[in-house]
Amino acid sequence: MSTERRRIFAFSGVLKPRPGGPPPETLLDYAVNLAAGNGSARRVCFIPTAVGDRQDAIDHFAGLLAGRDDVDFSYLRLFTQPNVPDVRAHLLGQDVILVCGGSVVNLVAVWRAHGLPEILRECWEAGVVLAGWSAGSLCWHVGGPTDSFRDNLDPFLGGFAFLPYSNGVHDDLDDQSRRTVFRELIATGDLPAGYATEDGTGLLYAGTELLEAVTMLPGKHAWHITPDGNGRYVERAIVPRLITAAGHES
Repeated sequence: MSTERRRIFAFSGVLKPRPGGPPPETLLDYAVNLAAGNGSARRVCFIPTAVGDRQDAIDHFAGLLAGRDDVDFSYLRLFTQPNVPDVRAHLLGQDVILVCGGSVVNLVAVWRAHGLPEILRECWEAGVVLAGWSAGSLCWHVGGPTDSFRDNLDPFLGGFAFLPYSNGVHDDLDDQSRRTVFRELIATGDLPAGYATEDGTGLLYAGTELLEAVTMLPGKHAWHITPDGNGRYVERAIVPRLITAAGHES
């Protein structure tokens, strides 16, 4: 394992669960286990900005992590004002920051208004694990395809660029041709080279280098896509490590 303390875990949640498949908290377990326990509960803060701080989202993830002696759960709500007196102190006091999916465009706008990009970079550099799925995956990158503006996918370049790549999520779903659109945007130069994840698959970065890909679903892949300089793209499949709900290899 790299000694680089800065960690980002960016993943695609499972939009189409398989009957009898692994539990939904499998990737959450992996994210939590990235933080050193040191014999005490890991402090996990959930940020639901991308869904407008909906209470049902907070309740859902509080429920997934409820009853775990190894997790001290909190959340940061920004609507209509922050629910904690000192946002910076609260986030710097966490072991893992977990960002949900939704609208990446709205997430970025609200976070910038509250000064969160600078705070979260400080957290990252201090060794707090940054994790998230969908919008919570895109935001750490330069950008990627998004349906935040309309039903079709548009290029988004307003990410925080902690990671100097583009990002595609739910790469194997056909409903919006995500796979095709992401690659075309890289081929034309509308997005920089980047990484895509299929459903249930995530990317762990140490600093800005990809450390490993993991998946909770057999047969899934991650992808590295680069432009070829002639208006086309080159893709390389990344075979992820299969993990269980406990965060161990299957």
